[in-house]
Amino acid sequence: MRSLFLALLACGLLASEQAPLVFALKPDKNPEAMAAERQELARALSQALARPVQVIVPLSAAVIATGFSNGTIDAAHLSATDLARELDKDAEPVAQARLAVLVKGRTWYESVWLCRADRPYRSIADLAGKPVAFASKTSTSGCIIPLFDLQQRGLLAPGSGPQAFFGEVFYGTGYVSAVERVLDGSAEAAAVSDYVYEGDKHLTAQQKAQLRVLQRQGPVPSHVIALRRTWSPPEAEAMVQALSQLPPPLRDRVFGGPLQAIDEREHLAPVRIALAAVRAMKL
Repeated sequence: MRSLFLALLACGLLASEQAPLVFALKPDKNPEAMAAERQELARALSQALARPVQVIVPLSAAVIATGFSNGTIDAAHLSATDLARELDKDAEPVAQARLAVLVKGRTWYESVWLCRADRPYRSIADLAGKPVAFASKTSTSGCIIPLFDLQQRGLLAPGSGPQAFFGEVFYGTGYVSAVERVLDGSAEAAAVSDYVYEGDKHLTAQQKAQLRVLQRQGPVPSHVIALRRTWSPPEAEAMVQALSQLPPPLRDRVFGGPLQAIDEREHLAPVRIALAAVRAMKL
């Protein structure tokens, strides 16, 4: 009996001494809100996996990619564009997308151009020579997909930049900063995600009442959960199952919606095509 007790005790000590799995979250929310989410997610995953899990918020997607490479990050939530951009740097990718966030029941959403409701514009073609705002230079729905769409419409030549079609071009620090340019009159349209206008998290009802969707483009692949490729299949599957079984309120706060298994190549294809088309642009 004593030997059994010692064996169980040893197993418990070994389990408690396991290095924690590290799960990284893309830094795209209020830091205080993310602190609470980190703690809840770490607790839930630790319980589901029966081993310690640490949840961190790195400064950028590049830091996440480095963490995958050196083994200091095991799993991460990041945009499809960030993952495609980092994966395609290496001959042997160090991470693999296993799950995607569902947006309105789909693994994709749309990019939109928003303008003031009282403007007479009928399409983006009417904004030739006009000032516009992009969410940021790296935003998928707020820059990459809109620029690719402009190329597809023949409004931008390969290798040129948005200044070749628009007037002054502003790059924001996020969706709201771009929309504020439209609301204050310094830009005639802003490129953002459709959920910025259709949801309730980014703009007030008063702000939305002053705006309308000028044009839609896409699809934009939704954010993904990627796992380090050097994990064994059982380890990877255990993490996928743990994430899939998170309490819905916590899952939705952290990731923005339900999670669905995906084929990585198929999911990333639209953004890879767009990235290749705009890579030589002068932003």
